[in-house]
Amino acid sequence: MKRDPLKPKGGLYYYMQSTSGIVGALLLLFMVIVSICAVFGWLPHDPLEQNVEFAMQGPSTTFWFGTDEFGRDIFSRSLDGMRRSLTVSVSAVSIAATIGVTLGILSGYLGRWFDQLIVRLSDVIFAFPAILLALAIVSTLGNSWYQTSLAIAVVYTPIFIRVARGPVLTVKEMDYVKVTRILGFSSLRILRKHILPNVTAPIVVQVALSLSWAILTESGLSFLGLGTQPPNASLGLMVSEAQSIAAFAWWALFFPSAFITIVVVGLNLVGDGLRDALDPARRSS
Repeated sequence: MKRDPLKPKGGLYYYMQSTSGIVGALLLLFMVIVSICAVFGWLPHDPLEQNVEFAMQGPSTTFWFGTDEFGRDIFSRSLDGMRRSLTVSVSAVSIAATIGVTLGILSGYLGRWFDQLIVRLSDVIFAFPAILLALAIVSTLGNSWYQTSLAIAVVYTPIFIRVARGPVLTVKEMDYVKVTRILGFSSLRILRKHILPNVTAPIVVQVALSLSWAILTESGLSFLGLGTQPPNASLGLMVSEAQSIAAFAWWALFFPSAFITIVVVGLNLVGDGLRDALDPARRSS
């Protein structure tokens, strides 16, 4: 069945025209599969099992990524670490996006004192460097995975507030929105039917980008000893632990760093692809 040439092309069509988007999706799919394997325990070795007799062995058919100073399989630990990093990042961005988008839309739509209050609170949080604020929150709350997620969520919530608020300020002044007010539609209906659908595109792009930043933040916290705690695996923690043996066991530092790089690059490329697919100006160019 042939496609109607007059029918508007969907976002998926434009996304598939983006080379960076396709590459990013493939990299992200690889990491998702890796995480699923870790969730269901489909690992060649126990990530926590110590085999001192096999300590600091290079990559081989038995230990694909080699072993660390305790004889633990780096491949299994990298997969388990990626699962933990993605769990924390997805949880943090979900919380930040839910709260930030809600406050941003309400702030832009309602205006007045509520808008001023939300903007000022966002400015206060933005005044602190992200990693330092996350460090302070984790130090106060503790370093379990959900507390780390909450700390990262607090840091990134103002970003979603700004991303959602900006388009709302423009959309609410459009004629069709003004007509709905004249017709007596409730604010909830206007927000749900007319405002939210028109501000979704930048929010979706921001989610992809924030996931990559959250991965880096979680890795940084674990690297500094304030994220996942030993003996559990985390990519940032593995990089930190590998520093002392990197001169003798390069694989212990290389593979966890490569996993971080792949997922961050993949998410950024997905963000670029989504931006190209959802931006009308780019479609027409």
